[in-house]
Amino acid sequence: MKPRIVISTSSFGVMSRRPLELLEAFGAEYALNPYGRKLRAEESMELLREAHGVIAGTERLDRAVLEQAPRLRIISRCGTGVDNIDLEAAAERGLRVCTTPEAPVDGAAEVTLAGMLNVLRRLGEADRRLRAGAWEKPMGGLLRGRTVGIIGLGRVGKAVVKLLQPFAVRLLAFDPQRDDAFAAQYGVSYTDFAKVVQEAEILTLHCAYSPTLHHLLDRATLSVMKPGAILVNCARGGLVDEQALYELLRAGRLAGAYLDTFELEPYVGPLTELPNVLLSPHIGSYAAECRVRMEVEAVENVLRFFRNERGA
Repeated sequence: MKPRIVISTSSFGVMSRRPLELLEAFGAEYALNPYGRKLRAEESMELLREAHGVIAGTERLDRAVLEQAPRLRIISRCGTGVDNIDLEAAAERGLRVCTTPEAPVDGAAEVTLAGMLNVLRRLGEADRRLRAGAWEKPMGGLLRGRTVGIIGLGRVGKAVVKLLQPFAVRLLAFDPQRDDAFAAQYGVSYTDFAKVVQEAEILTLHCAYSPTLHHLLDRATLSVMKPGAILVNCARGGLVDEQALYELLRAGRLAGAYLDTFELEPYVGPLTELPNVLLSPHIGSYAAECRVRMEVEAVENVLRFFRNERGA
């Protein structure tokens, strides 16, 4: 049997044909996302109807979608987050769910650092003013010596810590699973969630999303951040109450923010109106090297699954 694989992520194979060539060499049939964007539920249902496997993006794979895919055996997420997948429904069906946890780490960490520096030096504002014909110089600030608070010291959080080493920052972190050896090596102080939020001059999120963490940074939590602090979210949009963030930024309570992820994507909300906010369309992994590695790993997860089934 030739496995039928649907590739639902929208930009698959653009940077390199290698992941597609791996599928072809295996003898798999595959279908690419025909829409060039995140799939809607009804589109996923139609594409997955005859599929044995899916290489998934961030589209919602809920119970209703999975019920319309009776032959589906494996979901290989091209990325790390699985909050878009109904894991309970997948487990009931006996579906294998896997991710590519290592591939996007450098991309997510580097875009986090880029966002911090951009907001601190107000580069986005300077660029927009210059393009509008105004030779104005917005006064920014340095990253060096700041207190950086990290919520979630997993793969990406640790990569951010390493990138921050030359800036001599004070590093505070909250994570229920501590890595004391790493913390000692890189000068990270573990503390409780409230202290990280209250003392950070730059607060960056690197934790996974789950319903229990919805609006982890709600209005009350955002309100106790240090006056003039900066928020960076390259993790998941549902972690932040975006309306509350907008109001605190507009009032000048917070100095700025960089968001790469949003509760509803594509994002069209009021944060687009604020000059002190840098926004990007969920591009943390969109570095060519990361993207190719993610796609190859996603394919390898699928091929490994079907090889095992064949007893190869």
